Amino acid sequence: MKSCIPAILIFVCLLISIPSVPMLISKADFKEESSVASPVKETEPENSSKGEDKISTSEEPYLMLDITTGKVEQISQLEYITGAVCAEMPAAFETEALKAQAVAAHTYAERQRLRELENPTKELCGAYFSNDSKKYQAYFTENQAKQYYGENYDMNMEKIRKAVKEVQDEILVYEQQPIIAAFHSMSGGTTESAENVWGSRVDYLVPVSSKDDTGAPRYLDELELTAEEMRERIESAFSGIALEDDPTKWFGEPETSKSGTVLKIRVGDKEDASGQEVRSALSLRSAIFDIKYDNGFKITTKGYGHCVGMSQYGANSMAQEGKSYKEILAHYYPGTELESFSLK
Repeated sequence: MKSCIPAILIFVCLLISIPSVPMLISKADFKEESSVASPVKETEPENSSKGEDKISTSEEPYLMLDITTGKVEQISQLEYITGAVCAEMPAAFETEALKAQAVAAHTYAERQRLRELENPTKELCGAYFSNDSKKYQAYFTENQAKQYYGENYDMNMEKIRKAVKEVQDEILVYEQQPIIAAFHSMSGGTTESAENVWGSRVDYLVPVSSKDDTGAPRYLDELELTAEEMRERIESAFSGIALEDDPTKWFGEPETSKSGTVLKIRVGDKEDASGQEVRSALSLRSAIFDIKYDNGFKITTKGYGHCVGMSQYGANSMAQEGKSYKEILAHYYPGTELESFSLK
């Protein structure tokens, strides 16, 4: 372990200054939103060159910056993947869905490791990622998992560890590189393309059917705001925006993708607000939304998350239908391949 005390100050400032709004988008990084209670992890494709570093073996530890201590910890891959699955997907989900999540979590970590070896992030102090879930993949330490699961800790951890161990030597690759393993809680019935959400085409992050998402808990969500509340949120999010006196004229007709994501919508005098901007401004569960006004605003959203890549509820439904983790991954990341590590 090595100490990186200045990093504590940086991350403490971030934790204080950044509210618990889902999405923090960066052009350089994946950013994913997550919690076990509302299992969604948002990732954004980054612009990075292909590193020449070889994929690690399963016995090579990962280096993680603990933002609570400022120390870089060496964590076995098995321990890290297990902690990530604990933080990303409910233990009540089917085993094959947990396996799919484990592969996605491992792929994320391996891609991030290669990126940091090629172009280190100063604030990470030599680590590959940190346990700051606002910036990197969420991760539960053993103590955090015990606090979360309570009396069900032993049962849940046994289930998760067993699932992880069965796939701990596998990651997803595309053209011999670890993929952008984007995942989210639930789509609007069809997943979204990376291009429509982040503006960059990714061959394997394309729309696929995820019809069972429509039956997931809180698939439909409603938010009601007064005109005054809506004005405050919009004016806070869009600097200098002009809103008419008549609230019925604040929003135009949205331009949507085939998956239902709002791509562009007029907000006040801003003609080209993106659905993601409106989602962030209103703290919506997704960018698949509909806004109506009748003595107040009612915003209805479908799904939860950016809807790119693997739907976690969709994965669980596929597992309930008897599909394997390999079939789940092949469905949500078409054209990718599973690659096994060679053990030393």
